[in-house]
Amino acid sequence: MVEKLMINWGYVIILFILGIITYKRKALDLLGSLFMIAMGIVIIFSAGVNWLFIILLFLILSLFATKFAKPYKKTLGEYEGRRSAVNVVSNGIVAFMMAAFGGYYLPFAGGFIGAVATATSDTLASEIGILQKPRLITTLEEVAPGTNGAVSVLGTAVGIIGAGIIGFVSFLLGVIPDPLVSLKVAVIAGTVGCFMDSILGAVFERKGFLKNEHVNLLATVTGAFVGIILVM
Repeated sequence: MVEKLMINWGYVIILFILGIITYKRKALDLLGSLFMIAMGIVIIFSAGVNWLFIILLFLILSLFATKFAKPYKKTLGEYEGRRSAVNVVSNGIVAFMMAAFGGYYLPFAGGFIGAVATATSDTLASEIGILQKPRLITTLEEVAPGTNGAVSVLGTAVGIIGAGIIGFVSFLLGVIPDPLVSLKVAVIAGTVGCFMDSILGAVFERKGFLKNEHVNLLATVTGAFVGIILVM
């Protein structure tokens, strides 16, 4: 018990180091880094460090996607750069709740993976799909890259791959021990959540009824709900 506690505190120190790195590298602002550390600590001592690794994987994939084709995104005025605490909370709070209060109960594991897969799929689809001319999900008319509710074949494909990575690694880390179930939950829930993000963006965000953080939150709720259903 004492040994496990010492190991966990070792991971907390590593988490603080990662928080400093994300802030210094301008990936997250100060409050965003602090929120990441706080949520990570709770997850370490509740669900376990393996669950935290899944969220960190999302963070790594997101940072890569954000930096991808940075000069081109700047010409479009669509380079987001440093993300704030609002981004951290809107993308991570649902997964955090599933991990913090669900522990190793399978439905909560499904909800956790569904939420993380949704956030990953949506981020990759948005950041990399912007390289291809998109269409509005509700009307299929061509729109400018970066338009709320826009989708593309490239973005959809990359989003599905990102969700699949979350599912595969979740199996390797034992969050869901069955590889087929883990992949099914991640890919289906992540894709459904990602499309929900696009629909909400097209219908509500474009008209000013919702902000981006609200859309992200509702999308991850959808992904978590689908994930729970798929493992029941």
